[in-house]
Amino acid sequence: MDVHIVPGVKARAVAEAHHKDLLHQDEFECKCMTYWIDEERENVFCLIDAPSKEAVEELHGKAHGLIPNRIIEVSPDLVSSFLGRIYDPEDAATGSDGLKVFADPSFRILLMIEMADPVLLQYKLGRDKAYELLNYNNNIIRSNLARHSGTEVEYGGTGFIASFVSASKAVSCALAIQKEIQQDEAGIKIAINGGEPVEKSNNLFGDTLQLAAYMCAITGNRQIMVSAAVRGLASKDHFQTKTSGLTAMTPQDEVLLASLFGKLEEKWQEAEFDVEDYCKVMAMSKSQLYRKTVQLTGLSPNILLKEFRLEKAKELMRKKPYSISQITFDSGFSSPSYFTKCFKKKFGLLPMAYLELLQ
Repeated sequence: MDVHIVPGVKARAVAEAHHKDLLHQDEFECKCMTYWIDEERENVFCLIDAPSKEAVEELHGKAHGLIPNRIIEVSPDLVSSFLGRIYDPEDAATGSDGLKVFADPSFRILLMIEMADPVLLQYKLGRDKAYELLNYNNNIIRSNLARHSGTEVEYGGTGFIASFVSASKAVSCALAIQKEIQQDEAGIKIAINGGEPVEKSNNLFGDTLQLAAYMCAITGNRQIMVSAAVRGLASKDHFQTKTSGLTAMTPQDEVLLASLFGKLEEKWQEAEFDVEDYCKVMAMSKSQLYRKTVQLTGLSPNILLKEFRLEKAKELMRKKPYSISQITFDSGFSSPSYFTKCFKKKFGLLPMAYLELLQ
C-alpha cells in the first residue's frame, strides 16, 4: 500500500491516474487492486499486488509521474478488516468514458480494548472461572461491535481492535461495552483513536494503534480514553455531561504521551537507563518531568519506567521459555532478585509461577 499526498486532489483525477496504472501494470508485474481518496485530507492510498516497492514506483512513474510519499507491505486480509474491501467499491458506477469515479476515504476510527492478562486471571480465579469470565466478556464485546457497525481486526494481544467509519458509533460502542462489563477482574481498558493506513510506521495503521496502546496504558480500569481527533469527530452529546469513565485527550497530551512512551520503547532494555537519563532524552528538568508525568499518567517517571519494563518482561515470557536471569537482563533490570521482587509486587505471583502457568 502506498500513500500520495496531493494538494487539491479530486476524485476524477485519481480515477484517471488509476486507469493509467491499469494500462501499464503488466509491464511491471503489478496488479492495481483499488484505491482510497480523501479530498478533504488531500491524500490517496493505493493497494497494489507488486513484486517490490521499486516496481510500484516505476509503474506510477511511467503511468502518470505521481511517485508515492511512502510504501509499506500489507496483508490483504488485514487491509480488508481495517478498510472493508480490497477491490473497488461494489456500488462504484462506471461512467460512459469507462472510468469508475468514487471518493472513499481511508481514515478509520480504531477502538482498542485491553483486557486482563489471562494467565494472571487464571492464577487469581482458577482456570474454569477465568475461562468463563473471558468468554462471557468476549461475547459482550463482539455483540456490541456488530450492533455499532464495528469490524473486528486480527489482534495478537489480550483484547480487541475494531475498525469504525464513524467516530460516534465507536464511542457509543465503547460506552455500551463499559456499561455491560461490570467485573473489575476483567481489567478492561478502552482507547479510541483515528488515523490513516500509512503514516510513519511500517505497519498498517501502526501510528494510530501505537498511540491507542499508550492511551490504554494510562487508562484506569473500566475507563475510556479518546484522542483529540476522535472527540472532534464524535457526537458532542457524548461529552455534554460528565459521562463516567470517558476522558478526551488534548493534542498537547498526545504529543507528551507519545514522547514519554517513545523514549521508553527505545531505552527499556538498557539497564543503565534511569530517571536522570530519562530527563536528558526528554529535554526536561527532573522536577518538570516528574510533574508532567504524574499529571498525565498518575505515575512518577521512576515507577512508569519500572512498570513498563515489567510489562515488557511478560511479553518476553510469552514469546519463549526464557530463564529468569535472561528475562531480568533483557528487560533492563539490574539483578534477578530485584526483578523477582518487583514482579511479585506488581502482579501478585513470582516470575517462575507465571512461566509455569504459560505451559
